[in-house]
Amino acid sequence: MAWEFFSIIGTIAFALSGAIVSMEEEYDLFGVYILGIVTAFGGGAIRNLLIGLPVSTLWNQEMLFQITLISLTLFFIVPHHLIKHWHRWGNFTDAIGLAAFAIQGAMHAVRLELPLSAVVVSAILTGCGGGIVRDLLAGRKPLVLKDEIYALWAAIAGLIIGLQCPPANDWFLYFLFGIILFFRLGKKDPYHVNRPLFLPCKVCYAISWLPTTWSVQDRCIRRKPHL
Repeated sequence: MAWEFFSIIGTIAFALSGAIVSMEEEYDLFGVYILGIVTAFGGGAIRNLLIGLPVSTLWNQEMLFQITLISLTLFFIVPHHLIKHWHRWGNFTDAIGLAAFAIQGAMHAVRLELPLSAVVVSAILTGCGGGIVRDLLAGRKPLVLKDEIYALWAAIAGLIIGLQCPPANDWFLYFLFGIILFFRLGKKDPYHVNRPLFLPCKVCYAISWLPTTWSVQDRCIRRKPHL
């Protein structure tokens, strides 16, 4: 049950995330579909390559492809003036996709009885790979390369599931999904805004913002002498 849930919700979220980015970049209908599909399935394809699965397994997910096409079509026909803040919706869908696919990628590696390191890498690639391809096709700097904490949540999910402590039953996986989503949404959007998209708790925002203060860019800025 959990596997199907994370597969479907992650696919829809990342497909919409790619579509929103394509609309921000003023792509046409073809660009919306391409970026949406690549975002939804790019991470899984990269993961399969690195853990030794044939890429052809991607084409066995016919139902997910249909869900993706339907989601993108519905998104495209929605009056765009109803969505006033593209970047906020993009951050929201990206957070859902990251949380869902990170857990799904870790579960996939555990099913194959891979070592803990492979479980963590599988979680990171599945959760972040689609976003990397999306940003590159959109001419942006990949978010995972400029925001350390973005991949941290995927790595934590992979570590917890890989250690199997506590045992990863469905309810625990749903709880882990909610925790990752909560903290990911508490992270400021590096492209547009300096405050969280959805944050019922200021403490969460403070915790999720801390690692960014240690980034290379910030350290360089701090060391720059005042003129």
